[in-house]
Amino acid sequence: MNNEHMSDQELVKACLSGNVGAYREIMERYSGKAMALALNMLRHREDAEDVCQEAFVKAFHNLNRYDPQQDFKNWFYTVLYRRCLDQMRKRKRFTSFMVKFRNEPDLEAALKGINPARRLGLDPRMLKDLSPKERITLILWANEGYTGQEIASVLKCSPSTARVNLYKARKKLKAMLEGEDVALQNG
Repeated sequence: MNNEHMSDQELVKACLSGNVGAYREIMERYSGKAMALALNMLRHREDAEDVCQEAFVKAFHNLNRYDPQQDFKNWFYTVLYRRCLDQMRKRKRFTSFMVKFRNEPDLEAALKGINPARRLGLDPRMLKDLSPKERITLILWANEGYTGQEIASVLKCSPSTARVNLYKARKKLKAMLEGEDVALQNG
């Protein structure tokens, strides 16, 4: 039977039996609609593309959990919707981090002389000066919204050690931004 004439449930069954082409058909059926949904939620093409890809991968890896009594489209859209929400939380958490970071009293003066484009985000090269633990702690906190307890679980350390790593990372970034400001004023 040709894959394009199969129902979603038949395609899932074929995929679970090892027919990779069946999943390709599922992706072709839903990629346009998935992208439209993600774009409408996220309003950013690259984020929407990433989320769609993640949703298709997550759905593929969880096909064995799909209940054929359910509508596949609804099941898949639930996966996609949750990925979109995760992306929105990451974006909100990072934006909140940047606002807090910039609004610290000592940073107000440091940021005044910095190039306006740089004010929109940190130069990724700044992160290279952080220790690996400080870098992952900052990324987990800012991008993933992890708490000190969750970071500690990833790093296999105490929550207080995780908080110290976060404090040190933020302190180093603050010093780097202040150093850039001094260099720009003297340059």
